[in-house]
Amino acid sequence: MESKKLIIAIDGYSSCGKSTLAQELANSLNYIFIDSGAMYRAVTLYCLRKGWVNGNFLDKESIIKSLDQIQLDFSQDDNGVKVILLNSENCEQEIRKSYVAAVVSKIAEIKEVREKLVEEQQRMGERGGIVMDGRDIGTVVFPNADIKLFLTATIEVRVERRLLELQNKGIETTKEEVRENLIQRDLIDSNRKESPLKRAEDAIVLDNSLLRREEQLQWALEQVQIRKSNPT
Repeated sequence: MESKKLIIAIDGYSSCGKSTLAQELANSLNYIFIDSGAMYRAVTLYCLRKGWVNGNFLDKESIIKSLDQIQLDFSQDDNGVKVILLNSENCEQEIRKSYVAAVVSKIAEIKEVREKLVEEQQRMGERGGIVMDGRDIGTVVFPNADIKLFLTATIEVRVERRLLELQNKGIETTKEEVRENLIQRDLIDSNRKESPLKRAEDAIVLDNSLLRREEQLQWALEQVQIRKSNPT
């Protein structure tokens, strides 16, 4: 008899390797990986294109009114890589650029945006067998998740990881720009009124500053085995 398919929530700070771990863990378990961060970035891209967010300017009313016009889906590109679709457009590369990262936290602060995306995320995961990463997965989206992991790392390590990720994608930036962006996102994410970034009380914490990807994945797989061996 096939064992119950779990809901696994992974939260943590920007550039802590949440998406990397979530995707590798989902692949190892033959689960579905849902990148909640990509969903917020896609909404942000839509708002940027409409001119509703720019620097300190934020047309919150227009954003809220347009939410029913935003359709998000996940698909695979020609190489089998999972990508996010914004109204049927593959925007995976565009949402990773620094100009989107610079304002995504402002969009994520909007209550109505979070409500829309949380509803979508809960729908995607209602049957279990998913790994989802973000900042409020274990506290808001799936407070009853079977496994909750919370990742952290030093700011120095996070800057290097983010810089390398952007360079590998051909996106030009500087270490100083990356550091400033991460610091600002931490501040906004941790202090926003709607669903702030915080560790769920029953989350298992991992500081992965000194861990290789393989070691991090092995640790997560061990947590899954422990949970399956001790169902509640």
